Amino acid sequence: MSNSDSTVLGVIFLIRHGDRQGFYQDPTNYNPSNTVITPLGLKEELITGDYLRNVYLNDSSPSFIKGINNTIADPNQITVIADAAGEGGVIMNSAEALLQGLFPPNAGYSTTLANGTNIVAPLGGYQYVEIESALAENDVSLEGWTSCAPFDTATAEFYQSAEFNETAQDNADFFNNLPQYLDGRSDVNLENMWNIFDYMNVNYIHNATFQSKLPATMLAQARTLAAFHEYGVFTSSQLDGIGNIGFRTMLPGIFEGLSSIANSSDPLKIYYNAIAYKSFFTLFRMTGAVDQSPQLTGLVNYAASVAIEVRQPSSGGEPVLRLQFKNGTQDDAQTTFNWFNTTGDIPVSTFTNLLAPVAINSTADWCQVCSNTQDRGCGAIAAAASQAAAADRVHQPISPVGAGFLGAGLTLFVALCMLGMLLFLGVLSLGKGKRSRYSQRSASRSSESGSLEKART
Repeated sequence: MSNSDSTVLGVIFLIRHGDRQGFYQDPTNYNPSNTVITPLGLKEELITGDYLRNVYLNDSSPSFIKGINNTIADPNQITVIADAAGEGGVIMNSAEALLQGLFPPNAGYSTTLANGTNIVAPLGGYQYVEIESALAENDVSLEGWTSCAPFDTATAEFYQSAEFNETAQDNADFFNNLPQYLDGRSDVNLENMWNIFDYMNVNYIHNATFQSKLPATMLAQARTLAAFHEYGVFTSSQLDGIGNIGFRTMLPGIFEGLSSIANSSDPLKIYYNAIAYKSFFTLFRMTGAVDQSPQLTGLVNYAASVAIEVRQPSSGGEPVLRLQFKNGTQDDAQTTFNWFNTTGDIPVSTFTNLLAPVAINSTADWCQVCSNTQDRGCGAIAAAASQAAAADRVHQPISPVGAGFLGAGLTLFVALCMLGMLLFLGVLSLGKGKRSRYSQRSASRSSESGSLEKART
């Protein structure tokens, strides 16, 4: 899997947001609270964007994206979609910061006015790359689990599983010792593990007093348990399992991005989804990456980045995909991982053929999978379906006998109409002798009638 045997045509990026303040999620349905990004989080994203620029937009890099404009961002070459639901503006802000690193200010981003004045964009040529926001109210693509009853049911079943209860029992001492570090909170149990870890992690980063008191081993153990918890919730052993819904809803956009990048007549070079941590678990499990690299079952760091490279082999043939992962700013460089129970790059068709059957391709599909008839656009879809069904009932087919009577009636009606029209035009008469076809023409065409009459004699 060397870089010299293929050319990068484009990249699919999946990137986690940067450091933020505390973030609570209801462990039963993952309904979120609001939070805000921190300056550290913005810096992490900027660093990640700068790293990716050096890999993919540096024309001396072996992974340079062929044909991309690496100075001024070309909107036709970039699609950016950010999750604008679960964590407020954190993910949108993270995408903005990352794009600053990927496409830094450039004095060439300017325009010359009619009077000859040259105007450079603000902040030394700051590039405002368009970001599409995926709102939970009308877009299921980046948060497929929200308002999904079967997902909530699967989560509850996981909490009742033998594996979950055994893990809780094995770590009973840990949970008994935690309250003294958690401000006396009472919900210290494995079911609430994500919120416990998040509280510990945020305070360990930003609260010097907390950091000095908390044993470092406890934070590491909390992270391990949080990863166990979230991996159990956001994955399924079966590809079409409800735990995988977070990545299943992302697949149609990824397929479209891959198709566009692989198409030489399409200008797209970068397809970037800015997301939270959850779908990394799902991606790694659905593609089988965790089977060959068990460390990928862990919780990814802030600003972690997956790059699915679309490469054209130098020998020709179908483009191939390569999985690259960098676990935030803590990693110095990307690592290439194997997936789909093989080694090396895989054809684009292998990726799509294996995953397309389980993709959730529309909101209507999501409504059906999640048994939802009210939320996230399902209400409108249900109403439209109800109206269509009502209209169909109004236009029910009639029996053959009824059709016969209807047909005879329509035939009679049409015949009478034609008869009336002919009588009106004078072509036919009732109770009188037959007249010449031309003798009843209008006065304006009498000369034409006369000529025709003469021609007949």
